[in-house]
Parts: sequence; C-alpha cells; structure tokens
Amino acid sequence: MSVRIDIAGLRPEEVVVALSPLAELGSALHVLAEPVHHPGVRGWATAVSARLEPDLADRLCEADFLWTAAFTDVFMPYAGVPGRRTRPGATLAEELDLLDKLSDEQFVAAALEFTCGGPCPGPEPELLGDPGLRERALELAAARGPRQARFTRRLLDDPPAVRAWFRQLVLDCEEAFFADTWARVRGRLAADARHKTELLRRKGLSDMLTAVSPAIALDEEAALITVDKMIVGRTTTGDGGLLFVPTSLGWPHLLVLHRRDWQPVVQYPVGVPDAVDPPSVEQITLRLTALAHPARARLCRHLARGAFTTGELADAHGMTAPEVSRHLSVLKKAGLVTTRRRGRYAQHQLDLAVVARLGGDFIQGLLR
Repeated sequence: MSVRIDIAGLRPEEVVVALSPLAELGSALHVLAEPVHHPGVRGWATAVSARLEPDLADRLCEADFLWTAAFTDVFMPYAGVPGRRTRPGATLAEELDLLDKLSDEQFVAAALEFTCGGPCPGPEPELLGDPGLRERALELAAARGPRQARFTRRLLDDPPAVRAWFRQLVLDCEEAFFADTWARVRGRLAADARHKTELLRRKGLSDMLTAVSPAIALDEEAALITVDKMIVGRTTTGDGGLLFVPTSLGWPHLLVLHRRDWQPVVQYPVGVPDAVDPPSVEQITLRLTALAHPARARLCRHLARGAFTTGELADAHGMTAPEVSRHLSVLKKAGLVTTRRRGRYAQHQLDLAVVARLGGDFIQGLLR
C-alpha cells in the first residue's frame, strides 16, 4: 500500500518547499481534536483548549470532522488553483484569498470527503447540479452522524454561506491562538524549508526526499515518487508542480494531497523525535502475520527466554526440525528473530526490542 506521485516531465525548479499558515492551522485544529495522536505537543493542546472562548469552542465542535481524521484539502487551496503551480500565501489572509479562487464545486468536493467518510460521490463539475449525487452525499453523511448530515445539507444548499463560515472561523482562530503559535514556529519551519531547498539544489530530488522522510522513495527511471502509507492512491504532477510543506505539529502524520486535477502536496513533520526509523508498511504486515500463527507464537515464547538451536526447539515443541526451520524462516524474514553461531551450532533468539516496538510501529504506520 502506498501513495504514488507520477513526476514524468517535472523540472527541478517546479519542486517547491514552502510554508503554509493555513495548512499549519489545519494541523493545529487536528491536534486540538485528537491530542492523543500527538503526545509531543499535548501540553500546547491543553493550554490552547483551556483558553478558548466558549463560542469559538462550540463552532469548532460543530464541524470538527473536517480535521479530526486528518484535515480537509480546503486547508491547502493553492493546490486547487487552475494551472497547478500556485504557491502558498505568506499569511492566512492571503491563503483565504486563494481559497476564493476555487469554484464552489471544488470547495464542496473537498469538504464532502470528510463529511461523507470518503471520496465525494461524483465528479466535481456535477456535484451541485445532479440530484442523484446530492442525495447520495446526504445518505453517506447521515450514515456518519447528525452533525455530518446537517453540515452536508448546508454545504450543498448554500456553498457561499459555508465558505463565509469557514473564513470567519479561520480568522477567529488566528485571533484566539494561532497568531501566537505561528509566530513561534514560523522561523523554525522557514529554516527547514531553506535547508530542504538547498539540499534539492545541491544534491538532487532523491536526497531531498530522504531528508523529508524515510517513508518517501524516488524511482528515477520510472519517474515515480512512492510514499509508504496504509492507503492506496495515485496522482500526477502533469503540467504543474510539486509542493512540500513543513509542519511543526504534524508528527507522526505524513500527509499527501492527491486529489484529481489538484497540484500534489506533501506535508511533512519537522522535529521528528529521535528514534529508530519506523518500518515500512510491508515490514509491519510481515511481522503481524508472522506472529499470528499459533505455532510461531509458541516458538516466540520460548525464544524470548533465551537462545536455542533448531533441534532444541523441535524437541521442546514436539515438532520436526524442518517444521521449526520453516517457522524460523518466516520470523527471521519479518526481522523478529536473530541468529548467531556458537561453534558448530546456530542459536536463534527473539529480538525483544523489535517486538516491544511493534505496537508503536503499527500505530505510526496507521497514522502516517
């Protein structure tokens, strides 16, 4: 599983690393809605939540599904501007002006993805004019809950009113807490953007992508960027550009905007905690599958207590040596068992550190 970005024909100067205050606000609202995803900034979330005025807190709850799972593409309006080369604005006001350049159909489709729990039920140009698509959107929203149903009806009935509501919400968040937050993190994000841009200029796209995240890989021959995530998606830069947007609040998320006909955007976290690089989705799947087999689980119980040869394991578990070898091969391929030589014998042992990290790795893989 992964998100793939086709970059055939993309020129180096069309790859841009830029700050986006509106995207950072989207990350901030997500943290406020789901602080458990972001233990490193839980103190910030607690402090901001405690000082929110009740009216603003109520309005944030009114449509928090727009940023609870991640956040809607409405927070990256530059990606949808025709031409697919627009850069983020320097301020929230400038980015809200970019939002005004999106058609009602674009705005509604981006918002419906979260109110309906998935991609909008039809092409953007037909969303507001097709009664069947409208009814389907309302059905999907109602299945998610009454708040989603009410918001979707408002969105479909009067897109300009919802756009005005969103603009005012953004401005009120800026006044209440985000101006201070942005002033504090902007310098750090700007320094990271300069570093990534210089890396791109001096060493090329592959090295820059590695610095952005070990979960991103470049196949230069295929002109394809692959982002290791537990979803399947595909987009293309086409005749547009490719944007990278740093965030100080995003870890462990690595977001990829891959909406059709929009400029691809990768929002990546800055200041990732010092730790072993998380395994790929494929490695996580291998490990979970390996441990799911009852015989291998019993072997792991034995191997957690010490190092044993294949013969010793076979005798202890009433299995043949070839059977044990096959199970050990699966565990070793998953990176769960290590083998060392002791004279003529090979001893196997469970890698307790890897197993101990598996829960955290799985959660990171889900959230990435």
